[in-house]
Amino acid sequence: MNRVALGLAALGRPAYINLGRDGALPPTRDVESMRAATFEVLDDAYAAGVRHVDVARSYGRSEEFLAGWLAQRGHADVEVSSKWGYAYVGEWRLDADVHEVKEHSAARFAAQWAETLALLGERVGLYQVHSLTVDSPLFTDEPLVEALAELAANGVAVGFSTSGPAQADAIERAFALEVAGQPVFSAVQSTWNLLEPSAGRALEAAHAAGKRVLVKETLANGRLVVEAPAAVLDVAAAHGTGPDAVAVAAVLARDWVDRAVIGPASPAQLAANLRATTLSLNADELGALADLAENPQEYWRHRSSLKWD
Repeated sequence: MNRVALGLAALGRPAYINLGRDGALPPTRDVESMRAATFEVLDDAYAAGVRHVDVARSYGRSEEFLAGWLAQRGHADVEVSSKWGYAYVGEWRLDADVHEVKEHSAARFAAQWAETLALLGERVGLYQVHSLTVDSPLFTDEPLVEALAELAANGVAVGFSTSGPAQADAIERAFALEVAGQPVFSAVQSTWNLLEPSAGRALEAAHAAGKRVLVKETLANGRLVVEAPAAVLDVAAAHGTGPDAVAVAAVLARDWVDRAVIGPASPAQLAANLRATTLSLNADELGALADLAENPQEYWRHRSSLKWD
């Protein structure tokens, strides 16, 4: 359980691209109903032994919900990671034309770090650039890189998340960034799942170099559950469990993964995801599941077509 983190992407805002949220979320997705649903999942996750929660400025009110829960429950042993770079602009609407806007700039970092601090204060142990790509302006923005290095020097671990078919290139370029001979980043959070494992070698190398590796989108935004391939269903049936447990267990089977981030929308989904922690996949099963990998370009094209709902 200490290798699992709870992500609030699906609970901090009313709309998201994950499949399988219908019926899991409250019938009315107003702020208070979503806050109550978030608290319920957080309570169950904590009771199960999960001690890491991952949020972001763009996950609607996720930081606010988490801060309120921490204040009410008084848990001092929960690790918090958050992200900056996207701003939530959906105005709590399901039908918003645009839900989030990306900007990697020194001004956006300063503004969002101040917002995160106001809500979570010293609880934030890891602050990440949200969805860093190899062509991000961050790489040539010296004031921004220096600001990130200063944050790291002040005791907050600084990391980045990645997305897109060139994740491996972004990982390698980001970990090469230095200020005064010191690396800027000490952690990475990348998409890796049975359909999109292309960043695996870069993540394994990062782990071997002493970097912290978190894996997100372990269920491929719900595709590995709602549209579970036959191979996943076969392994699930053999173990008497669900496809989500198999997908998460496949991530945990990689010893270079420090945290597998799960994003359930309800206590039932959380319980189903966490069954992965008691599931051991054998070499034959892992081999069969490895055949599910899609072309990265196709995977990310499909992901970009998912509807916010």
